[in-house]
Amino acid sequence: MNRTNIYLSDEQRDRLDALARATGVSRAEVIRQALDRALDEGQSDLLDADLAAIDGSFGVLDDAFSIDRSDGARAAHLERLAAR
Repeated sequence: MNRTNIYLSDEQRDRLDALARATGVSRAEVIRQALDRALDEGQSDLLDADLAAIDGSFGVLDDAFSIDRSDGARAAHLERLAAR
């Protein structure tokens, strides 16, 4: 753990103390939990962008590959690979 000092208004301190009492944790723990939530929300924006890119790329290579999924095609493919 690293010690960090922050300045709070009287109202922020009072609300923070009330929340700490209500949840049964220290003032510092309430701050750490709030900070974790804030930092994780920033990551969700990156995740949303990654998921959008994946969705956008779906089907892009459909014409690039022709895969025979008929009965026996897999076995024949595996035999060709084993023969190499």
